[in-house]
This record gives sequence, C-alpha cells and structure tokens, in this order.
Amino acid sequence: MKPGILLAAFGASNRQAHQTLRLFDEKVRQRFADVPVRWAFTSGLIRDRLAARRMKTDSVTKALQKMCFEKYTHVAVQSLHIIPGAEYDDLEAEAVQMAGGRDCSLAPSADGGVFFTAQARFEKITVGRPLLHSDADVTRAARALLASLPSERTAHDAVVFMGHGTWHAGDSRYDDLSAAVRRMDAGVFIGTMDGSHTIDHVLPLLLQEGYGRVFLQPLLSVVGRHAVRDMAGDHPESWRSRIAAAGMVCLPVLQGMVEHAAFVDIWIDHLDEAMERLLGSRG
Repeated sequence: MKPGILLAAFGASNRQAHQTLRLFDEKVRQRFADVPVRWAFTSGLIRDRLAARRMKTDSVTKALQKMCFEKYTHVAVQSLHIIPGAEYDDLEAEAVQMAGGRDCSLAPSADGGVFFTAQARFEKITVGRPLLHSDADVTRAARALLASLPSERTAHDAVVFMGHGTWHAGDSRYDDLSAAVRRMDAGVFIGTMDGSHTIDHVLPLLLQEGYGRVFLQPLLSVVGRHAVRDMAGDHPESWRSRIAAAGMVCLPVLQGMVEHAAFVDIWIDHLDEAMERLLGSRG
C-alpha cells in the first residue's frame, strides 16, 4: 500500500491566493505527516492563465494519472470547494473513473510527451466533502463566519459575505448558511454573484434595516479575481460600488476563508474522514 493525498481547489492566479493555499498545504502535511500531498486546480481557465505565465498546474485527472505512475495505490482527494455544486460533482466523477484496479501501462500524452495512460487506476480512492456538505457543516461554518468578523465592527454595522453562487441544486447550501448565521447575528448577510440570492436581494435588506456602514467579505476559499474585482473593485457594478451608491460606507476585507482556522478545520476534518474511509479497511 502506498497512500497519497490530492488537494483539489478551484484555483487562483494571484500571489495572495497561492500563499494562502501554501498555508493550507502546511496544515495538511502537519496533520498527515507520513502521507505525500499533491495539488490540482479544477478551473480550466485558471490553469490556462497560469500556463501563460509558465506556471504548471494539473487538472484532477492529470494529477491522478501522475500519482498512479508514481505507484500510489490509495488516494484521498480532498475538495476545497464551498458547496456540493457542479465543480464537486465533476471532481467525484473524475475520481470514480480512476478507481477500481491497477493499470498504469504507459501511453503518450497530448501535452508535450510526458507519458501517462488514460486507463490509470488505483486500488481505492475516496473523496473528501466540500465545506458545506452536511447540516452539521453548515452550523460549524456559521460559527466560523462569526469568528471571522472584523474586530472593529460594531452592533450598528452590517457584514455582507459574497459567495460565488450557481444554478446547481447545491446553491441551497448558501441559503442554509444564511439562515443559520442570521439566527446567531441578524446583522450578517450572505449573497452570491450567481444563483438565487444576489446583491439585488441583499441591498434592500441593508436599506430596510438602516445600516450606515457595511463590511464586505468574500465567502470564497481564497482571494482571487472575484474578490478583488467583483466584490471590492472600483467599477460601477462591483458590490462595493453598489453598496456605496446606495448611501452606505462600504469597507471591503480581502481575506479568503482558508485564511481562517475555523474554516480550515472543517475541510481538514473532512479529509480525516476520507482518510479513514481510504485506510480503515485494508482488506
């Protein structure tokens, strides 16, 4: 048996995000000191941007093919996604395709002559759940949100978290998180760029409650283009601009969720569960 861990994030192309992911990597290596760790980015757009800067990254399938070639037999793939949406569904599907036996015969790849096979297989693969997978996760994440609020926030200030959002059914987890956190603190709001609860839904609530100052934080694993441009950017359609145009002082806080220990603990606990499923029964 040769176990390994593959961490799968959406990805990002800026320095702050990569530094944040390195911190997560260090915590995983501390928790599983004897297990090698690899990375994959699930966003093809991010991988293309990095490739244009000669920064090599792998898709989930490519990373697993490499691990098979390196003779790993058991792999835990941990998602760093927020919800069980389309990206997570794709991640599970890619892992399933690579499970069920050993066949690492060599074949030429299409990206420069490195030899891996499309039929690479492992004896066993497990997939660690995203942040908001279960109801218990939602409750823990709600508490983590409150722990991440700016220290200078007062009872008269609102805090708005911006998530990505999707039309996938997994988007309902944002609603669950919003309900859970607002039971604990009615001044905390959650919206998403896509999906059913955008800034157009959040703004009327802020105005109705009469908030004069709003802190704006990303509900995203790392600070990438969405946080910098769509949340805190200067253009008229950014969330910061929309809130300011409505007459409120808006203060963006550019910290991703992986920068807060309480969120990291949820993901690592999910990896712990995936490792238990991977290695708990050794045949």
